[in-house]
Amino acid sequence: MSRRLARFAEQLRRELSELIRLQVRDPRVGSVTITGVEVARDLGAAWIYVRSIAGGDELATSVEGLEAAAPFLRTELGRILHVRRVPELRFRPDRSYEGGRRIEEVLAEVLPPDEPDEAGDDDSGDEPEGAPDGATYVDLVSGEEGEAGGEAAR
Repeated sequence: MSRRLARFAEQLRRELSELIRLQVRDPRVGSVTITGVEVARDLGAAWIYVRSIAGGDELATSVEGLEAAAPFLRTELGRILHVRRVPELRFRPDRSYEGGRRIEEVLAEVLPPDEPDEAGDDDSGDEPEGAPDGATYVDLVSGEEGEAGGEAAR
């Protein structure tokens, strides 16, 4: 996608978000988030991907409400945007979050759970590695002084 189309898609996303939040009165729409906008090269159509907080059946109902409000939204966009032609708005449910969640579930089943280091390297030691007994050191992260071979001052 060219920079110009990407900027236009982002502007459409911002303006549509505001219009839907403030001016669409259809009770089917509910609370939706616009997750992405794709615009055709000829600016004849724009695919608006939406996600509902509740998800599931409410998302399908919200998309129906947005499709019904599309002519109103196009008219309002024509007043706000200074373009020759406002693209036809086509609302689509964004299912990418569901796919990502499913991938995480599958990975959780396949991968073993996190286990502590077998070597015992937990970085919780009180003294620097290789310091002689009785040597004084300063922890550069915390600024605290300690004595090697003994308990660090905390």
